[in-house]
Amino acid sequence: MKNVDYADAEMMAIDLANALAGDLENILFHEDRATLAVPGGETPGPVFDNLCAADLDWERVDVVLTDERWLPEVHVRSNARLVKERLLTGRAAAATFHPLYAKADEPEDVLAEIEASLVPVLPISVLLLGMGADMHCASLFPGTENITQALSRDAPVLVPIRANQAEEPRVSFSARVLNSAMNKHLVITGNPKRNALEKAVRLDPEQAPVAAMLEDLTVHWAPA
Repeated sequence: MKNVDYADAEMMAIDLANALAGDLENILFHEDRATLAVPGGETPGPVFDNLCAADLDWERVDVVLTDERWLPEVHVRSNARLVKERLLTGRAAAATFHPLYAKADEPEDVLAEIEASLVPVLPISVLLLGMGADMHCASLFPGTENITQALSRDAPVLVPIRANQAEEPRVSFSARVLNSAMNKHLVITGNPKRNALEKAVRLDPEQAPVAAMLEDLTVHWAPA
């Protein structure tokens, strides 16, 4: 794990966007396509605002979410909505987006179809993760019913998540898929999350799911 500290969140957003763009450019130099996986939430928004202007061959980039709430993308809390409004705009509008949501009452009703559409764009080339103060990442929350399956070495590509911390079901890439990304970045702000990450290093992934992602991970931190 490598730590990169910034003086403020604005500088972090600029530098992290440049780092992600550089990783994508390196992949595209020797591969036909690159897959970028990103989180929802408030923290990555400013990163997206900078990344969308990067001078890349975005037509060769596939964009996926690390996880998604089981909500239509028109919903204000949809991660897809955030990505479409703040990342898939400007130059990055040429990228291909692969949603984790389809119209169905429950994720299990269509999970196989969604997974089949994602397998061709795996492994993830460049991964950006967020983390909660409870040490969850993507939608892998500690203490959820199927966290053991989500963290296992033979986990499926996608796992449905139902957690007390979440208002609705979610779909998340499994730790196996996230951890196999060629380039891995984590973005966090504030001392509480920094302290949580330092604690996670000493815990089992079932207690601190982010611990499953720490190998070769670059952590980007700025004051809140």
